[in-house]
Amino acid sequence: MFLSRVASLALVGALFGWIGSQTAAAQDTKPPANPVFEVEKRKGIAYRTDSTADKERHQLDVYVPKGQKDFPVVLFVHGGAWKSGNKNLYAGFGEAFAKQGIGFVVCNYRLSPAVQHPAHIEDVACAFNWTCQNIGKFGGNANRLYVCGHSAGGHLVSLLATDPSYLRAHGRSPADIKGVVSISGVYRIVPTESVFQVAFGKNEEICKKASPLNHVSGNLPPFLIAYADDDYPHLDKMAEDMHAALQKANSPSELLICKKRNHISIITSFVSEEDALNKAFRQFIQDHK
Repeated sequence: MFLSRVASLALVGALFGWIGSQTAAAQDTKPPANPVFEVEKRKGIAYRTDSTADKERHQLDVYVPKGQKDFPVVLFVHGGAWKSGNKNLYAGFGEAFAKQGIGFVVCNYRLSPAVQHPAHIEDVACAFNWTCQNIGKFGGNANRLYVCGHSAGGHLVSLLATDPSYLRAHGRSPADIKGVVSISGVYRIVPTESVFQVAFGKNEEICKKASPLNHVSGNLPPFLIAYADDDYPHLDKMAEDMHAALQKANSPSELLICKKRNHISIITSFVSEEDALNKAFRQFIQDHK
């Protein structure tokens, strides 16, 4: 079943750095389809500096096209069942998208079982606020700030955009998000499933509040919702339900089924300019300036 299989992300996570770097290296051998920029990167930036900040989990990395101005910026949130994953695994992604002229910010957040909801989403909201405040120093346009996440990260960016309470704590709102790209995301938290219990507990009301599907309304940022045709069970239905709910609320939403992909290859392939999701992602940014 999907919810037990998600835990296997911790086992495959170590592959991401190698796959991402290999894919990025392979791109360098092909004639570029678009202008290629030199990449400027800053790693290990603290987005929380208060006395209770976690020196590792409250950090982010910034990848930008060197010397460029007013480019769009994506805050990327990693997956891993809310209990594993690390920004360092996505260095290849930051390099690849910055070369294409898109700023890429990758954040860590605190993980279960050390913390439970809402700690994960509170951290993502804090990282988003930091990006709004600081990305201009790197040349990025804070008015063109998108959020993107895979698996648990897809859940977190979707919750960030649909429940305004987390951004409100920083004096911001979902209106500050130009668009949401959720890849194989989770939109309904089920308190009876053990993998959810580690991160969210068993309280039904807490799980309802943590479910993006329960916060869909009009006037939300545009969504691009993607899942693999061989994804974990139930993710396809949740994606379709989320897309339908957004459409019913007259909030812009696109649904993409990625062919010949599974829960892992949908994200490892995303780094390639020839990938269908990569193309849809860049078009989404172009369409929602």
